[in-house]
Amino acid sequence: MAGGYDDRDGHIWMDGKMIPWREANVHILTHAMHYASSVFEGERAYNGKIFKSREHSERLKRSAELIDFEIPYSIDEIEAAKNEVLKASGLKDAYVRAVAWRGAGDDMGVASQRNPVRMAIAAWEWGAYYGDAKMQGAKLDISKWKRPSPETIPCHAKAAGLYMICTMSKHAAEAKGCSDAMMFDHRGYVAEATGANIFFVKNGEVHTPVPDCFLNGITRQTVIEMLRERGIVVHERHIMAEELDGFEQCWLTGTAAEVTPVGQIGEHTFEVGALTRDIAESYEKLVRA
Repeated sequence: MAGGYDDRDGHIWMDGKMIPWREANVHILTHAMHYASSVFEGERAYNGKIFKSREHSERLKRSAELIDFEIPYSIDEIEAAKNEVLKASGLKDAYVRAVAWRGAGDDMGVASQRNPVRMAIAAWEWGAYYGDAKMQGAKLDISKWKRPSPETIPCHAKAAGLYMICTMSKHAAEAKGCSDAMMFDHRGYVAEATGANIFFVKNGEVHTPVPDCFLNGITRQTVIEMLRERGIVVHERHIMAEELDGFEQCWLTGTAAEVTPVGQIGEHTFEVGALTRDIAESYEKLVRA
């Protein structure tokens, strides 16, 4: 599949039906376009099976509830639709995007109780999110934007509007020749990258920020389980900026990122060490098992 995401062959599941890819459109007065009333999931299929598919569908439903709407499909219906899309794509290894949003309707202000909730699912080929960085170690900028307080946003929803500062941070990072940016939170603690959680290694133990104001990623949870099964101590805690110099290794986790080593964050450097490589390789085996 090639070309812009609006001009491709194939089909997309939309509101209960499979339709031609190029016809998967919405009206310009769609509420989500103006007020960010949208939630989504990014998932990967390996060997024809979506990894932790049901957990993603459950989170999609929770995210919608957190931003005050209900997706009009059950978990089982969403699962069936994803499988239908994957089959129609003809792909064994694919990225799967499920999205639900408030559409166009009787309301066109901040409130939108009378507007229908719509949903779509698409699948396409997508290689390593960070390209060669997956082997060599990604270079990260440090974002000027901070993850907000949970008193100001529904921080545990995978909601479109929460990614605005992520987009700006990643653009700024790319302009500096970096793959991504690391963000601090509103208190000054290390938080995450723009679309991935972050882990550090020191003296054989792993440290990762506690997800109290950002998304507790499904890949993050999977990797923590893998580490603890190996008997490796994992500290979920607040991490201060001044601690970055003391860490030896670093990696990112996410459905798109999978497990990606980090070689540099700002002026801080890390080795792509044995533990990082082991977890990256073991995760690759797990998702294809």
